[in-house]
Amino acid sequence: LFLQELFTAECKFKESVFENYYVIYSSMLYRQKESGRAWFLGLNKEGQAMKGNRVKKTKPAAHFLPKPIEVAMYREPSLHDVGEAVPKLVGGPPSKSTTSEPVVMNGGKPVNKP
Repeated sequence: LFLQELFTAECKFKESVFENYYVIYSSMLYRQKESGRAWFLGLNKEGQAMKGNRVKKTKPAAHFLPKPIEVAMYREPSLHDVGEAVPKLVGGPPSKSTTSEPVVMNGGKPVNKP
């Protein structure tokens, strides 16, 4: 187990809730050759990562306490959001202008307001 800058297939783990409500993590890439059993993430008494082929999901070394985190969901902007990306001016709500002023976005290409 180590830190890696780029996300690869080795970084994918399946998170499962065990019978005792602990969380276990199994590798999506690696499995036992003979039995096909998944490799599990486990820590020994010293806090060091154990070899995946030595860890079983029933052993306490593989059980982790779930900790709720605050989730922030983000989405990529669509073409319909182009007009919303223009910075708002401070000093009140934007006025409805009848003139068709070009808005400069997307690397300096002029875009007309809808």
